[in-house]
Amino acid sequence: MVFEGGLAAGRSYWAGVQAALAGAAPTVVYDRSGLGRSPAAPAGASRRLAALAEDLGALLDHLDRVGPGGPYLLVGHSWGGPLVRLAAAAQPARVAGLVLVDPSDESCELLFQPSMRRVEQIGQLATVALARLGLLGRAYRSLTASLPPDAAADMRAEGFTVAMTRTRGRELEDAAGDLRALVEKPPGLAGLPVTVVSAGRVSPGMPASARERATASHAYRARQSPHGRYVVLPEADHMVLTTSPAELAEEIRRMLRPDAD
Repeated sequence: MVFEGGLAAGRSYWAGVQAALAGAAPTVVYDRSGLGRSPAAPAGASRRLAALAEDLGALLDHLDRVGPGGPYLLVGHSWGGPLVRLAAAAQPARVAGLVLVDPSDESCELLFQPSMRRVEQIGQLATVALARLGLLGRAYRSLTASLPPDAAADMRAEGFTVAMTRTRGRELEDAAGDLRALVEKPPGLAGLPVTVVSAGRVSPGMPASARERATASHAYRARQSPHGRYVVLPEADHMVLTTSPAELAEEIRRMLRPDAD
């Protein structure tokens, strides 16, 4: 199982889910370039969605060389959802299935509206300002409190830095363009099993109206797979992996047991 985080999200977010999956299968989390313990990509190197998917493909190549190899179950949260779809489409034969966790999805028209660009810009400015003041971690106290102690300590040390905000800005360079590219050329998943998990509760920055449209896009995405499954976790907000880690882990385990239903 290989886990892919959302926008500018490093490995530590997944710690609770990893712990809940102990013994199910080997699990791999990692930091994308410029996050956590990974150095930033060279200046001028793209950090747009297609480039991030290529990096994930390179990680799978590495696992093929040094480990038992695939097939791989790819789990992507938020911006990691379209990312793992692109990586799977590049080499579907080595992928066992996908779990998309409250994913960003190009079928959600809200993501293309000018208001979303303003939200992204304001969010980036606020994130940079809080990081420079050393206050960004305080805004995410409830998130770090939900993690195992070692992962929480790593996140406090690595997850709220000015360097992270630079990476965040690079990953946000043209989110609408990245999603539009998926509309124009949908990733072909060759009939792979896909589970799409939606949050059941609203989140800061995601009011009820936005939650409704995001949820509709998730149900649509599940219907596009001949082996699609759609699940709502009622107690989860957008950070499903920290608000409902055990329930999310069970849905991932279900993907490992295709005959469970």
